[in-house]
Amino acid sequence: MRRCNVPKQREENTTIRRPFKTDAPVKDGPRSNREIRIPKIQLIAADGQNMGVVPTDQALRMAEEAGLDLVEISPNAEPPVCKILDLGKLKYANQKKAAEARKKQKIVEVKEIKMRPNIDTHDYEVKMKAMGRFFDEGDKVKVTLKFRGREMAHQELGMKLLQQVKADTTEIAKVEAEPKLEGRQMMMVLAPK
Repeated sequence: MRRCNVPKQREENTTIRRPFKTDAPVKDGPRSNREIRIPKIQLIAADGQNMGVVPTDQALRMAEEAGLDLVEISPNAEPPVCKILDLGKLKYANQKKAAEARKKQKIVEVKEIKMRPNIDTHDYEVKMKAMGRFFDEGDKVKVTLKFRGREMAHQELGMKLLQQVKADTTEIAKVEAEPKLEGRQMMMVLAPK
Protein backbone atom coordinates (compact mmCIF):
# COMPACT_ATOMS: atom_id res chain seq x y z
CA MET A 1 0.00 0.00 0.00
CA ARG A 2 1.20 3.34 -0.96
CA ARG A 3 0.86 6.34 1.20
CA CYS A 4 0.33 9.76 -0.31
CA ASN A 5 2.22 12.50 1.23
CA VAL A 6 -0.32 15.24 0.77
CA PRO A 7 0.65 18.25 2.76
CA LYS A 8 -1.99 19.19 5.27
CA GLN A 9 -3.46 22.59 4.73
CA ARG A 10 -2.84 24.90 7.56
CA GLU A 11 -5.88 26.06 9.38
CA GLU A 12 -5.87 29.78 9.90
CA ASN A 13 -6.43 30.88 13.38
CA THR A 14 -8.77 33.80 13.12
CA THR A 15 -10.44 35.35 16.09
CA ILE A 16 -13.66 37.17 15.82
CA ARG A 17 -13.32 40.64 17.18
CA ARG A 18 -16.29 42.12 18.87
CA PRO A 19 -16.80 45.84 18.63
CA PHE A 20 -15.69 47.78 21.65
CA LYS A 21 -18.39 48.40 24.16
CA THR A 22 -19.34 52.01 24.26
CA ASP A 23 -18.86 53.85 27.49
CA ALA A 24 -21.46 53.50 30.18
CA PRO A 25 -24.74 55.19 29.35
CA VAL A 26 -24.48 58.93 29.79
CA LYS A 27 -26.28 59.99 32.94
CA ASP A 28 -28.18 63.22 32.85
CA GLY A 29 -27.95 65.59 35.76
CA PRO A 30 -25.17 66.24 38.27
CA ARG A 31 -22.95 63.55 39.79
CA SER A 32 -24.01 62.42 43.24
CA ASN A 33 -22.87 60.30 46.19
CA ARG A 34 -20.43 57.51 45.14
CA GLU A 35 -20.07 58.94 41.60
CA ILE A 36 -17.97 61.77 43.09
CA ARG A 37 -14.45 60.34 43.08
CA ILE A 38 -12.40 63.45 43.86
CA PRO A 39 -10.47 63.18 47.16
CA LYS A 40 -11.43 66.65 48.48
CA ILE A 41 -14.42 68.89 47.80
CA GLN A 42 -15.79 72.28 48.82
CA LEU A 43 -18.85 71.37 50.93
CA ILE A 44 -22.04 73.31 51.49
CA ALA A 45 -24.24 71.86 54.22
CA ALA A 46 -27.99 71.25 53.93
CA ASP A 47 -28.72 74.53 55.76
CA GLY A 48 -26.58 76.48 53.23
CA GLN A 49 -23.57 76.91 55.52
CA ASN A 50 -20.16 76.72 53.78
CA MET A 51 -18.13 73.96 55.48
CA GLY A 52 -14.94 74.65 53.51
CA VAL A 53 -12.70 72.01 51.89
CA VAL A 54 -13.59 68.56 53.27
CA PRO A 55 -12.49 65.00 52.32
CA THR A 56 -15.13 63.38 50.11
CA ASP A 57 -15.65 60.31 52.32
CA GLN A 58 -16.35 62.57 55.32
CA ALA A 59 -18.85 64.59 53.27
CA LEU A 60 -20.56 61.35 52.17
CA ARG A 61 -20.87 60.24 55.81
CA MET A 62 -22.40 63.63 56.74
CA ALA A 63 -24.93 63.31 53.89
CA GLU A 64 -25.86 59.74 54.93
CA GLU A 65 -26.33 60.84 58.57
CA ALA A 66 -28.66 63.61 57.40
CA GLY A 67 -30.53 61.12 55.18
CA LEU A 68 -29.74 63.21 52.10
CA ASP A 69 -27.47 63.04 49.04
CA LEU A 70 -24.13 64.64 48.26
CA VAL A 71 -24.61 66.40 44.93
CA GLU A 72 -21.93 68.05 42.79
CA ILE A 73 -23.14 71.60 42.12
CA SER A 74 -20.13 73.14 40.38
CA PRO A 75 -17.89 70.41 38.87
CA ASN A 76 -15.46 72.83 37.17
CA ALA A 77 -14.49 74.70 40.34
CA GLU A 78 -11.22 73.93 42.06
CA PRO A 79 -11.99 71.93 44.25
CA PRO A 80 -15.49 70.99 42.99
CA VAL A 81 -18.38 72.42 45.00
CA CYS A 82 -20.80 69.86 46.44
CA LYS A 83 -23.95 70.36 48.47
CA ILE A 84 -25.90 68.11 50.81
CA LEU A 85 -29.50 68.03 49.56
CA ASP A 86 -32.32 65.77 48.43
CA LEU A 87 -31.48 64.67 44.85
CA GLY A 88 -35.08 63.67 44.09
CA LYS A 89 -36.34 67.15 44.98
CA LEU A 90 -33.58 68.76 42.87
CA LYS A 91 -34.49 66.64 39.81
CA TYR A 92 -38.20 67.40 40.32
CA ALA A 93 -37.52 71.16 40.54
CA ASN A 94 -35.40 71.02 37.35
CA GLN A 95 -38.18 69.15 35.50
CA LYS A 96 -40.74 71.75 36.62
CA LYS A 97 -38.46 74.57 35.41
CA ALA A 98 -37.96 72.89 32.02
CA ALA A 99 -41.72 72.28 31.63
CA GLU A 100 -42.43 75.93 32.48
CA ALA A 101 -39.87 77.10 29.92
CA ARG A 102 -41.43 74.83 27.25
CA LYS A 103 -44.89 76.17 28.06
CA LYS A 104 -43.77 79.79 27.58
CA GLN A 105 -41.98 78.98 24.33
CA LYS A 106 -43.89 79.98 21.18
CA ILE A 107 -43.18 77.96 18.07
CA VAL A 108 -43.14 80.32 15.11
CA GLU A 109 -44.84 78.80 12.11
CA VAL A 110 -44.53 79.93 8.51
CA LYS A 111 -47.98 80.32 6.98
CA GLU A 112 -48.32 80.52 3.22
CA ILE A 113 -50.58 82.85 1.27
CA LYS A 114 -50.92 82.02 -2.44
CA MET A 115 -51.86 84.65 -4.98
CA ARG A 116 -52.00 85.15 -8.73
CA PRO A 117 -50.64 88.21 -10.56
CA ASN A 118 -54.13 89.26 -11.74
CA ILE A 119 -55.87 88.83 -8.34
CA ASP A 120 -59.21 90.60 -7.87
CA THR A 121 -59.39 93.44 -5.30
CA HIS A 122 -61.85 91.60 -3.01
CA ASP A 123 -59.72 88.43 -3.06
CA TYR A 124 -56.67 90.57 -2.28
CA GLU A 125 -58.44 92.13 0.72
CA VAL A 126 -59.46 88.68 2.04
CA LYS A 127 -55.84 87.46 1.76
CA MET A 128 -54.58 90.60 3.52
CA LYS A 129 -57.07 90.05 6.38
CA ALA A 130 -55.81 86.47 6.78
CA MET A 131 -52.23 87.76 6.72
CA GLY A 132 -53.04 90.26 9.49
CA ARG A 133 -54.50 87.41 11.58
CA PHE A 134 -51.31 85.35 11.11
CA PHE A 135 -49.15 88.29 12.22
CA ASP A 136 -51.32 88.76 15.32
CA GLU A 137 -50.68 85.12 16.24
CA GLY A 138 -46.92 85.74 15.88
CA ASP A 139 -46.44 83.64 12.75
CA LYS A 140 -44.37 84.46 9.67
CA VAL A 141 -46.05 84.65 6.27
CA LYS A 142 -44.67 83.43 2.96
CA VAL A 143 -46.42 85.14 0.05
CA THR A 144 -46.27 83.00 -3.11
CA LEU A 145 -47.25 84.30 -6.53
CA LYS A 146 -47.80 81.67 -9.23
CA PHE A 147 -47.39 82.50 -12.91
CA ARG A 148 -49.19 80.37 -15.49
CA GLY A 149 -48.57 80.25 -19.21
CA ARG A 150 -48.13 83.69 -20.75
CA GLU A 151 -48.20 85.42 -17.37
CA MET A 152 -44.42 84.77 -17.25
CA ALA A 153 -44.02 87.51 -19.86
CA HIS A 154 -45.44 90.02 -17.35
CA GLN A 155 -43.33 89.42 -14.26
CA GLU A 156 -43.41 93.14 -13.50
CA LEU A 157 -47.11 92.73 -12.56
CA GLY A 158 -46.12 90.13 -9.97
CA MET A 159 -43.35 92.34 -8.59
CA LYS A 160 -45.80 95.26 -8.43
CA LEU A 161 -48.29 93.12 -6.48
CA LEU A 162 -45.65 91.99 -3.97
CA GLN A 163 -44.52 95.60 -3.51
CA GLN A 164 -48.18 96.46 -2.82
CA VAL A 165 -48.34 93.69 -0.16
CA LYS A 166 -45.11 95.02 1.36
CA ALA A 167 -46.51 98.57 1.48
CA ASP A 168 -49.83 97.43 3.00
CA THR A 169 -48.11 95.51 5.82
CA THR A 170 -45.33 98.00 6.77
CA GLU A 171 -46.99 98.88 10.11
CA ILE A 172 -47.44 95.30 11.31
CA ALA A 173 -44.66 93.35 9.56
CA LYS A 174 -41.13 93.57 8.23
CA VAL A 175 -39.70 91.92 5.12
CA GLU A 176 -37.49 88.97 6.01
CA ALA A 177 -36.84 87.80 2.45
CA GLU A 178 -37.19 90.22 -0.45
CA PRO A 179 -39.33 89.17 -3.46
CA LYS A 180 -37.47 86.77 -5.75
CA LEU A 181 -38.36 84.64 -8.73
CA GLU A 182 -37.91 80.86 -8.47
CA GLY A 183 -39.00 79.03 -11.57
CA ARG A 184 -42.63 79.93 -12.28
CA GLN A 185 -43.29 81.49 -8.90
CA MET A 186 -42.26 84.61 -7.06
CA MET A 187 -42.05 84.60 -3.27
CA MET A 188 -41.46 86.90 -0.33
CA VAL A 189 -41.32 86.20 3.42
CA LEU A 190 -42.74 88.63 6.00
CA ALA A 191 -42.29 88.46 9.77
CA PRO A 192 -44.34 90.23 12.47
CA LYS A 193 -42.76 93.32 14.05
